[in-house]
Amino acid sequence: MSYQTTFEEEEFTTTFNGQTMLRILKQVTPHWPWLIGFLVTISIVSGLDSYFTYLSKRIIDEGIGVGNIEVLQEILTQYGLLILVQAASVFGFIYLAGVLGERVRYDLRKKMFGHLQELSLAYYSQTPVGWIMSRVTSDSERVSELVTWGLLDITWGIINIVTAAFFMFRIHWRLALIVFTIVPILIVVATAFKKKIIVQYRQVRKINSKITGAYNENITGVRVAKAFSRENQNMQEFGQLTSEMYQAGYRAAWLSALFLPTVLIISALALGSVVWYGGLQATVGGMTIGGIQAFISYITFMIWPIQDLARVYAEMQRSIASAERIFSLIDTVPDIVNLPNSIDTSNIRGDIAFDHVDFYYEEDDPVLEDFDLQIKQGETIALVGPTGGGKTTIVNLLCRFFEPRRGSIKISGQDYTELTLHALQSRIGIVLQTPHLFSGPVRENIRYGKLEATDMEVEEAAKLAGAHDFITTLEKGYDEEVGEGGGLLSTGQKQLISLARAVLRGPDLFIMDEATSSVDTLTEALIQRGMEHLMEGRTSFIIAHRLSTIKRADRILFIRDGAIAEMGSHAELLRAKGQYYRLYTQQFRSELAQEYGTLELGVAR
Repeated sequence: MSYQTTFEEEEFTTTFNGQTMLRILKQVTPHWPWLIGFLVTISIVSGLDSYFTYLSKRIIDEGIGVGNIEVLQEILTQYGLLILVQAASVFGFIYLAGVLGERVRYDLRKKMFGHLQELSLAYYSQTPVGWIMSRVTSDSERVSELVTWGLLDITWGIINIVTAAFFMFRIHWRLALIVFTIVPILIVVATAFKKKIIVQYRQVRKINSKITGAYNENITGVRVAKAFSRENQNMQEFGQLTSEMYQAGYRAAWLSALFLPTVLIISALALGSVVWYGGLQATVGGMTIGGIQAFISYITFMIWPIQDLARVYAEMQRSIASAERIFSLIDTVPDIVNLPNSIDTSNIRGDIAFDHVDFYYEEDDPVLEDFDLQIKQGETIALVGPTGGGKTTIVNLLCRFFEPRRGSIKISGQDYTELTLHALQSRIGIVLQTPHLFSGPVRENIRYGKLEATDMEVEEAAKLAGAHDFITTLEKGYDEEVGEGGGLLSTGQKQLISLARAVLRGPDLFIMDEATSSVDTLTEALIQRGMEHLMEGRTSFIIAHRLSTIKRADRILFIRDGAIAEMGSHAELLRAKGQYYRLYTQQFRSELAQEYGTLELGVAR
């Protein structure tokens, strides 16, 4: 097993042009009252910071310097009142930023989760779980931080620079012009670093997706890894991924670290010019001592925000790299959608027809070619044959998880694409070879097939499926927790609960996909009894490995290379002594050999 996946996500190579940032900001607009409150409170805090420095100048020049106690008291009283306003504003912006961040994070995850429900099965077949999980978790976290704390730092920095500039020009406009000559230099430096930093952060996010996928595979496949003593090899492969992540992260961190001191050096030149020129002005009476002190403080006010904006800018590149991947998921167009004016019918009862159906997963590797099949309402069809012959594909097409590349599938003479996806798939009951249960109690896993079902209906479905007896032996009965994926139950128990879920749903079309291949003979007998009840009056498809489960099927189709090689009842196919006969007798001999411990047995007649 290798953690290197053949999946290649979309590459983002263009430099930041504002479009992605605009889409990020649009995530905030539905919460504009919180955003406005947040911006107002941080603006008050930032504006007061600058005004307090100007009050300090007045304290020195108009109060302490000339010994005017009245002016000093007036300024200090004003200072104290404004401190209370600033304290309230600090509480306000921290609270509002937290709420805004949670709402944006919630919206993004909800959008992604909702869109994932709309995507077709093909998307999940091609896209690693780790890639999806990385988008929903860490990437959404980064974007929400950008639109809250990142926006806070940007607003604080810009207002500090603007207010500092206002007071600097008010104190000494010539000196202010000297200081502001550094702004074009900073813009050039920022532009140069920007292009390099975002490339590295895009690489970091890409590798992070692979690492998340590696974690997922290693956790879900831990039993296989231990059974084959693959721990050391897995560590080596994972180490290669983490090494790539380290290298990309190191380059991004190095560029970001170099950016900040570059800004600091340029800013220090401005501070040095003020100290030198301001000192000369003070000697000729052009500036007061308080003015020089305030001017230096305002330069510091500018240096801090500029440094902070440089840091935010570097982090912004990382957030933009995350946002690009989030939007690539949200922008993915589902392969299968409802057609205009599609019908949302209440049932799908009727004859089913596969009419000259072609299908392939890859264009040069057809799975079905010119496939024809007529099924009557209420008929039970069994599909058997070698692995890869197309059995599961036929069922997936019937469920409209995929659609024919050519030809059509009709229900009661109507092309099934004229029905809504909900109309079709809500009337289908499926029991898979590997049943999947959700974390929670047994009762809720059965109710998953019909959310409005009462407890009595749930228990009745379990009885019909043959699951009730084992459920009542559990410590908490129907309230027993099944664990993640049903991990606290045996495969047979999970299969019976899965069958009860299908029974409760009361589908028009019932599908069993190798549902008894991994269970013991006793559980298989229970499942067969539940199947017989569920199939009464319903059109049913059974994909079977154990041929003993399909003897009562109305028709058995032997599928090979995407075509029907043989078709008939169990007795008819045995009399024909073709491929089904050979498969059945071979399996029959194998079962007898397991039971009696010998292969010296004749074939079934």
